[in-house]
Amino acid sequence: MYLCPVCKEKLKKLNNTLHCRNGHCFDIAKKGYVNLLTTAGRNPKNAGDNPEMVKARTEFLDKGYYLPLAEKTAEIMSGLVKGIEKPVIIDSGCGEGFYTCVYAEKIPQAQFCGIDISKNAVAHCMTRVHMGGIHNCEFAVASSFELPFRKGFADCIVCTFAPVANDEYALKLKKGGKLVVVSPSPRHLFELKSLLYEKPYENKPNVYGLNKFRLADETVFEYTKHLSSAEDIWNLFTMTPYFYKTSKEASEKLKSVQELDVTCGFVIQTYEKK
Repeated sequence: MYLCPVCKEKLKKLNNTLHCRNGHCFDIAKKGYVNLLTTAGRNPKNAGDNPEMVKARTEFLDKGYYLPLAEKTAEIMSGLVKGIEKPVIIDSGCGEGFYTCVYAEKIPQAQFCGIDISKNAVAHCMTRVHMGGIHNCEFAVASSFELPFRKGFADCIVCTFAPVANDEYALKLKKGGKLVVVSPSPRHLFELKSLLYEKPYENKPNVYGLNKFRLADETVFEYTKHLSSAEDIWNLFTMTPYFYKTSKEASEKLKSVQELDVTCGFVIQTYEKK
């Protein structure tokens, strides 16, 4: 299934190793994933989310706050691959696997391939599938901008709060393949930002430059959730870009907030490959 990230030849499994005909080898970790991240300028050992970030994200997502989003996205994807006997879906930038596992359970006929640059996150993906008894998922450490698959490999690519790669996605999708992109709506987490900033702002629409795709559909999906503990609020905060651009004073103030109603707002866009 995977291509060698060095020479782009097909990788074959031999015992607990993937190898290509040019002698490049990649060990399969005990949990079952393989690290194929060799992108120049990145250290495959510490790219992406660190263990603390994975822990915070996992604890928040496991409370079910974003489960409606995952189920809605799965519903949309299910319609896109309807009629395909065994569709292949790449979850590009899959993080610690929460969304991938929901997608896989809701679309059991599909084969899911989760990709993320964080070794820590992908390791947790494997924990999720083992504990959930999910058998239609495989995971690898790799970049969204260098997916380790052959041309025309996938029927659909889903990208949930992750970088979007126009050329790479078009290359790895089959003719007529679909791309699903999930991003924040303008009012997403506005109440959280109101606690952090004197002048909270709405999110601006993302511009992806997807010139090899055609926008087919767009769904704005919003609901309100009650965060019932300071821990949940802090875990949510650490998942967002605000964590890195908020003053220390404002961050410390947030730690004293015990509960909060927040708008969970998302834009789910479906693109068709031209």
